[in-house]
Amino acid sequence: MRRAAAAVAAPLATDSQLLAAAVEEAIAARSPRLGRAVHARALRLLAPAIPPFICAHLVNLYSKLDLPGPAAAVLASDPSPTVVSYTAFISGAAQHGRPVPALSAFAAMLRLGLRPNDFTFPSAFKAAASAPSRSTIGPQVHALALRFGYLPVDSFVACAALDMYFKTGRVALARRLFEEMPNRNVVAWNAVMTNAVLDGRPLETVEAYFGLREAGGMPNVVSVCAFFNACAGATYLSLGEQFHGFVVKCGFEKDVSVSNSMVDFYGKCRCVEKAKAVFDKMVVRNSVSWCCMVVAYAQNGGEEEAFSVYLGARRAGEEPTDFMVSSVLTTCAGLLGLDLGRALHAVAVRSCIDANIFVASALVDMYGKCGGIEEAEQVFFEMPQRNLVTWNAMIGGYAHIGDAQNALAVFDDMMRCGETAPNYITLVNVLTACSRGGLTKEGYELFKTMDERFGIKPRIEHYACVVDLLGRAGMEEQAYDIIQGMPMRPSISVWGALLGACKMHGKTQLGKIAAEKLFELDPHDSGNHVLLSNMFASAGRWAEATDVRKEMKNVGIKKDPGRSWITWKNVVHVFQAKDTKHEMNNEIQALLAKLKSQMQAAGYMPDTQYALYDIEEEEKESEVFQHSEKLALAFGLICIPPGVPIRIMKNLRICVDCHRAFKFVSGISGREVIVRDNNRFHHFKNYECSCKDYW
Repeated sequence: MRRAAAAVAAPLATDSQLLAAAVEEAIAARSPRLGRAVHARALRLLAPAIPPFICAHLVNLYSKLDLPGPAAAVLASDPSPTVVSYTAFISGAAQHGRPVPALSAFAAMLRLGLRPNDFTFPSAFKAAASAPSRSTIGPQVHALALRFGYLPVDSFVACAALDMYFKTGRVALARRLFEEMPNRNVVAWNAVMTNAVLDGRPLETVEAYFGLREAGGMPNVVSVCAFFNACAGATYLSLGEQFHGFVVKCGFEKDVSVSNSMVDFYGKCRCVEKAKAVFDKMVVRNSVSWCCMVVAYAQNGGEEEAFSVYLGARRAGEEPTDFMVSSVLTTCAGLLGLDLGRALHAVAVRSCIDANIFVASALVDMYGKCGGIEEAEQVFFEMPQRNLVTWNAMIGGYAHIGDAQNALAVFDDMMRCGETAPNYITLVNVLTACSRGGLTKEGYELFKTMDERFGIKPRIEHYACVVDLLGRAGMEEQAYDIIQGMPMRPSISVWGALLGACKMHGKTQLGKIAAEKLFELDPHDSGNHVLLSNMFASAGRWAEATDVRKEMKNVGIKKDPGRSWITWKNVVHVFQAKDTKHEMNNEIQALLAKLKSQMQAAGYMPDTQYALYDIEEEEKESEVFQHSEKLALAFGLICIPPGVPIRIMKNLRICVDCHRAFKFVSGISGREVIVRDNNRFHHFKNYECSCKDYW
């Protein structure tokens, strides 16, 4: 910095050398202000003719600081530009994702008769890598490099061309160039490995690594990270563990990037304890290290541990990044995570990353999955740009609450926008919304035409959705016909959707077929046995219902009891049916008695049928008013102040009587109640539910 300051006040005798050194210091300091000051001094001292090498330094300064306007102005003002000036401009534009100015400068340089050198071509290839796959720019640059004798002999140029072909989707040409290279160094092998990982070809990465070793080459950090990424993508656990031993033996584990890739590898292979062991041994950690550990826990169901790692990162002085915040937000996808999600939203706003497309998409997803659909809408509609994840998250949020109309409206907006094509997850969300919202015709039409309209062949998830769609509408026979015509083996979700529909509409014969298929696929799932028993009991076929119960007892299958939980002042309160152990039981029972009287005066009658038979949803009991969700609701009405929604989670499907009672309570008390059961969200307000009694 002293030399740069001295250059600003430099005497004429030493101006050129001192100014050049000052420019380099401004680049090192990443200081546009200092660079402009040096530029101004150069104009005063050396005008009207600034030496070409000073112009080259100034072009390099502005290009590296991503100031394309001043860089272009200096280049244009140079009466005798050199290959160095043009190379600096092309390199800076390519590095900062500006392929058009870079390639335009490359063409202008050729028109002036300047010969590109071994630094110019790699930058031109980097710019060409951002061109569309059908563009001929890359091959044209390749032809020039051949003409000037740089390909295939110059490894530096050849590696850049190789990377360009991979990134533009010309894999065959890339492989051909690779085979023609007389000197394949580790950079060339790395280009093959890293691009194969990015393109979803992990086996090719592994093969390229062994090719490098067979050729006598020694891997570097990039090679090691690419290998671990390939093992993570293909879940090659055994191979990755063996490679871990090699990494330790060679000392690569001391590199933070390698350790990060190992944490990511073990996390994706569902070995979260091994990921934690690698993380704990790291002497140096960066923000990527913390993010990898957060994601490892989040991907393996360790939401609390993931959030704890995030808090550890903040205590260690790490600033919240877009990737870190978006990763932690994925752990909040449950009703109890809503407050944490809101806190993270505040962190994102304070850190000025809330407008980042990844953070905003994660916020939409989090709010949608937590039942905060209004907040999801607010984030979604304020986003300046949206990607596929954003659209899927918003459609999925509407699907969670059964708002089929809005889900279809967002899907139509996505299609009209034309910038993003739907994927299979998009269609799963739309079909789910149609199923839960009762739009049978629209959903079935989408299922029949999805291959023709979008080129997406139905997967097992789409078949499960359409079976549920038709089953809810009482079209179980048609759903069964679709199952029989499936090109793949029906899954548990497919047969489960059919069994649930048969139980809903009393189709016992078809339901028995579905149950038998479920018993074959998962003989120890208590829910399927209970659902079949309920179906028989509801139809008055007591002997068969009893037989199912006896079979469950004989094979040791136990049904999970129904539980509901509610959070107040950071404490989770759990309730079971007929629960009298809670410290506020007297107040809860008194309020339930009062509510029962008020509800009956408003026309409510308890539905005892479900207390007797619908034991999939609740433990068998004599009083429907002692269901776990009603106890949780009474607690919420007592403790949670008016104006704050009461949020309840339940591990089973809410029963018909509780659903009816919650509608009455929402109107009588003037409170909003949100219930998340094991199937969907229910928003109760003013005697109505968001599901429109269709769930």
